Amino acid sequence: MPDQPPDDQPKNAGGDNARPSVWERLKRWLQAHHVTLMTLPDTPHSIALGSAIGIFFGFTPLFGMKTLLSLAFAWLFKGNKIAAFICVTLHDIILPFWPAIFLWQYRMGMWALHRRVPERLGFRHVALGDYMEWTTFFTVGQPLLVGSLFLALPAATLVYFGLRAVLIRSHARKADEVRATEAPAETR
Repeated sequence: MPDQPPDDQPKNAGGDNARPSVWERLKRWLQAHHVTLMTLPDTPHSIALGSAIGIFFGFTPLFGMKTLLSLAFAWLFKGNKIAAFICVTLHDIILPFWPAIFLWQYRMGMWALHRRVPERLGFRHVALGDYMEWTTFFTVGQPLLVGSLFLALPAATLVYFGLRAVLIRSHARKADEVRATEAPAETR
């Protein structure tokens, strides 16, 4: 039957041989990286710390520096560098929402630094070439960086304690399975 496609082609949820949807690819990516985090050969503390560092730097507006900083801090604090890399790139998933997140971070930073939130943002008065100047960092970047802490710190804390608990449970379950398989061999 020439009308039927071969079985080795991927099928989407509808059963036809179309390219997988964005949500299916996202789900596969998350599952693969979840498995990678769960099977890293390191302590739960190190993996959770590396993940928390990656999540923390993922929320900062330090474009081009996020990955390098997360790897450097993971190395400095003896966290898992692979976990830090996976978690800092995890923020690429929410790329369409970054303008809204940055606006919120900017407003929170302005409130934290100056105890006021501007009615209208002054981005219209800044030319594109001005964004490449260091003085722009103090007018736009500083409030954005301070405001990013309002998301980065709680997210990193939740990831550290949540992932550490999951990893401890997973490692204990694996140890119990190993003991259970070794016990019958010793009784013989």
